[in-house]
Amino acid sequence: EMLGKVLCTVLFMGALQSLAEASQGHISVVLLGATGDLAKKYLWQGLFQLYMDQVSSGHSFTFHGAALTALEPGQRLMFDVLKDLSCPPDEAPDRCAVLKDQFLKLSQYHQLKTAENYTALNREIETLLRQEGLEEAGRIFYFSVPPFAYTEIARHINSSCRPPAGAWLRVVLEKPFGHDLQSAQQLAAELTGFFREEEMYRVDHYLGKQAVAHILPFRDQNRQFLDAIWNRHHVERVEIVLKETVDAKGRTSFYEQYGVIRDVLQNHLTEALMFLIMELPANVSRAEEVLQHKLQSFQSLWGLEKHSAVLGQYQAYASQVQEELQEAQDYVSTTPTFAGVLIRSDSLRWEGVPFLLTSGKALDERVGYARVLFKNRAYCTQSETLRDAGHSQCKAKQIIFYFGHGALDTPAVLVSRNLFRPVMPKDSWKEAVAQTDLNIFGQPLSDYYVYSPVKERDAYSVLISNIYHGRKDFFITTENLLASWGFWTPLLDSISHQPLRLYPGGVENQHLLDFEMVSGGLAFTLAEPAKLLNPSRQMPSDFRAIQSKFRQSPLVSAWPEDLISQLASDIENTASRSVARSGQFHLALSGGSSPVILFQRLARHHYAFPWKHTHIWLVDERCVPLTDTESNFFSLHNHLLQSVRVPYFNIHPMPVHLNQRLCVEEDRGTELYAKDIVALVANASFDLVLLGVGTDGHTASLFPRSENGLEGAPTVVLTESPVKPHQRMSLSLPLINKARQVFVLVLGKGKHDITTLLSRVGHEPRKWPISGVSPGSGQMVWYVDYEALLG
Repeated sequence: EMLGKVLCTVLFMGALQSLAEASQGHISVVLLGATGDLAKKYLWQGLFQLYMDQVSSGHSFTFHGAALTALEPGQRLMFDVLKDLSCPPDEAPDRCAVLKDQFLKLSQYHQLKTAENYTALNREIETLLRQEGLEEAGRIFYFSVPPFAYTEIARHINSSCRPPAGAWLRVVLEKPFGHDLQSAQQLAAELTGFFREEEMYRVDHYLGKQAVAHILPFRDQNRQFLDAIWNRHHVERVEIVLKETVDAKGRTSFYEQYGVIRDVLQNHLTEALMFLIMELPANVSRAEEVLQHKLQSFQSLWGLEKHSAVLGQYQAYASQVQEELQEAQDYVSTTPTFAGVLIRSDSLRWEGVPFLLTSGKALDERVGYARVLFKNRAYCTQSETLRDAGHSQCKAKQIIFYFGHGALDTPAVLVSRNLFRPVMPKDSWKEAVAQTDLNIFGQPLSDYYVYSPVKERDAYSVLISNIYHGRKDFFITTENLLASWGFWTPLLDSISHQPLRLYPGGVENQHLLDFEMVSGGLAFTLAEPAKLLNPSRQMPSDFRAIQSKFRQSPLVSAWPEDLISQLASDIENTASRSVARSGQFHLALSGGSSPVILFQRLARHHYAFPWKHTHIWLVDERCVPLTDTESNFFSLHNHLLQSVRVPYFNIHPMPVHLNQRLCVEEDRGTELYAKDIVALVANASFDLVLLGVGTDGHTASLFPRSENGLEGAPTVVLTESPVKPHQRMSLSLPLINKARQVFVLVLGKGKHDITTLLSRVGHEPRKWPISGVSPGSGQMVWYVDYEALLG
């Protein structure tokens, strides 16, 4: 054994000596977790590929495998892996043998467990370089270890293993990077204490897949064709899919913590989506520009809600969890193994275009792709057999970035022949010969221009090369990471206890996981067969049995998101009935914070709403300029009006700001608003008034013991609020009670006390103005969430 160590050292020194003369600088690569699964499967092969590619670059290298395992057993494990390294098929056998021999000589194993171990490694690197007369160019530390170990390793590297001034440090981090936004922020903050942002390279190996890595270059090189059609006017939808046939067996410990959304959608599929929808920078080779444009795309995405996703779990998962994690027989897992998610953007380019992200385990095939499907307005009279793929405008028009596996079993870029012949770099992509018996998305392969890589490269080899070259745009920055978690965490929180669709797995799934877009969200197309529902499997319920009346009026109660969804649908149905009856819909809306999520829901999901025939009125307003953030109209405009097509003359803000004065009685703003209502609203009877309730029982801007607005003739009044801004304008109680329908929205635990009180009191509007709301010839409906109702 001693002889072996000496021999290794001699060979190691000899390999360094042979490279010393021409070296432009030395690079030390330290692979932490050198004997783990990821290192065995991909990382050592990727490092060997880097060495083969760069051996003549002028840099010299040493490779340091490191782990917690003691020196001798760790060394044996590592060299067992290195012996199986292979060269690409096009590499000459003689050259391959020489390069592999050199790589083995340049590789050493170290136990890195204590601060002293890191100090010793640093001393060894410095000694070798000094003896060989080499300048240090930089060091790469690849963290192929669990994230809980990151902070301690980072501390050791920072304190005792940094390269000297003038040499760079690159630290490579593997996912998962946190579990949600809060944990990602915490991990990022800890690492920022030891490394600068430019030193950290967070790996998402999908960015190394050749088809994914080529999305931006493809868009850049084909601007002449794409500039006119890469937008909402021409794109019907975008699909990004990763399907697996394997299940989670053997990995349920990881999967129970993460699930399919955290494992695949939040990172791999989201990154591919960003490449597709981001604005192209002027120079796609400039990492800073690419990263900035990606961040801008994140900011354009609508927030995800529970209805944005459909979720499933293969049947055998529960028993696998029970077996592997020693859980009880009645243990219920709400971890999704399948997810389809609808994402939308409010950017001018993509407004209205659905982006569908889908992934799952135990599905019918293993395949990954990003597919851009274009709209097709053509109708061809002749039969399909007579159509020529290159000229027929009736065949589907699409661009597909095929990640691998599936029918093609190779990375590829496919462009419909009736779109354009793409520009592809001949040094790295070649046109493939069409296989006549192969169909992709229902079309023969001959309907596409098909390109595959000249030399197929493993994703990790691509990424390790980019680390060497310092290409940051192939990695996840801290800002990028937190933007992604900020986008996905609200959805993850909202579905944490959502019942999942059970599916048998594989081809037996048939149409069970098919889904469709409904009311701005997603829903499974088929009902779940009863035979899949296990009666002993008690899924958590999102609903409770609640009385159907509150203060002798109908009551709707649910968790907030479901309640808002129901309220928005009921408002749309009321609007449609009103327009059918009279040709218009007069809607009076209250201010405050509670209606904001309702406004957002109406803006984003109710595309059939008859906005063209809708008049928007305000129930009340604060006496501030309409551009003030305290203004109810300002909030209404920000969250609803700017996103829907209401005719300008159908919007009626309260005239609180006249003659450069706010709510001065002589300016008669209340009379002006009342006259408008009488002139435009038949019988001054709104079709629908939406109200809220304050903790003191006020509604609109009608407060307890108010001098104005609680009785008398129906009109518009000035009132005084106990909180700033004190002056308000409000519809009076008699005017509200003339409405055909009144909906009252009550949200949150803070409203529980007043809700309980109101359930007991009678008609006492001077004490509690909301108790005086009772439409004379209309209907009143209460929408109260569980927290307000039950505490």
